[in-house]
Amino acid sequence: MRTIATFSVTAAAAVAALLVLAGCSGSSAPTPAPTVACSLTAPGAASAAVTVTGEPDQHPTATFTAPLTTDITERTVLTTGSGAVAGTGMVATVDFTLFNATSGAELFTTLKEGGAPLPITVDESQFLPGLVKAVSCSTVGSRVVAVVPPGDAYGAAGNTDLGVGATDSLVFVVDVKSVAPAPTATPSATLDPNLPTQATGAAQPAPAGFPAVTLAANGTPAISIPAADPPTTLQIADLKKGTGQTVATGDSVTVQYQGVIWRTGAVFDQSWGSKPATFATTQVIPGFSAALVGQAVGSQVIAVIPPDQGYGVAGQTAAGIQGTDTLVFVVDILATTPAQ
Repeated sequence: MRTIATFSVTAAAAVAALLVLAGCSGSSAPTPAPTVACSLTAPGAASAAVTVTGEPDQHPTATFTAPLTTDITERTVLTTGSGAVAGTGMVATVDFTLFNATSGAELFTTLKEGGAPLPITVDESQFLPGLVKAVSCSTVGSRVVAVVPPGDAYGAAGNTDLGVGATDSLVFVVDVKSVAPAPTATPSATLDPNLPTQATGAAQPAPAGFPAVTLAANGTPAISIPAADPPTTLQIADLKKGTGQTVATGDSVTVQYQGVIWRTGAVFDQSWGSKPATFATTQVIPGFSAALVGQAVGSQVIAVIPPDQGYGVAGQTAAGIQGTDTLVFVVDILATTPAQ
């Protein structure tokens, strides 16, 4: 997969999820030596100037004298975990809280009701550089703080959806939940020469209000968005009901998929026209994972994913996804392999 970046398995676009780790005042716990290749971001006066209260994995409060500025991203480790290291190219699943370093205002958090941890690839070509620098070399169980200048975030354009101006630095408090190797797209023939290229289950009527889906002869979907406001909660339905193995959390799943933006109806990513993609259910955006787990191989699923189950208020600029955009995916489930 590509642009479904938080569940991307090839060239994911920059997910505008910013993570700035705010360091507790007086705390300068050293980051442990990485056991995998990664690029360590050093602490500095800006990250040391942020005091964070609250337990790891709980919503934090960050206190600092605004405006807080920095020329380079600085990162201070507040709590050192003992798990795997977030190495270059790996996928780290994180909770984070974002603050505007100019105003001191909290802009977004995954740690309140309705939020969910986000998986990010440790690769500056795919995600905001400041986010990657915050997470890189962190261990599972760590809480870190980063102060990120505009050049490593949204640049001169800022981000109006988030309330970030052109000259605003950002402060992120990040909890590293898990780290795993990045999945790679695998040609279906490599997995099984008899693997179907599209869902084979029995057709099911879509519930009222769902986008209409028509299929080409080869299975490629065309999604038609209704002339109505999108739902505000995650909606999932079967368009074909398979009878194969059930997908479980953590499984490696091979799929064909297409994603469109409800607001525009535009396709922003798909595997159709290329080859099926394979990835773990734990390495995708929450709404996409929910659409897979519990489904049977051979099924075709449609998922209407609100922002809080997709890319959040940050959106994904390179894919044309705004922070308020609802996404629609049609997914053909071709195979699943249990987690090892």
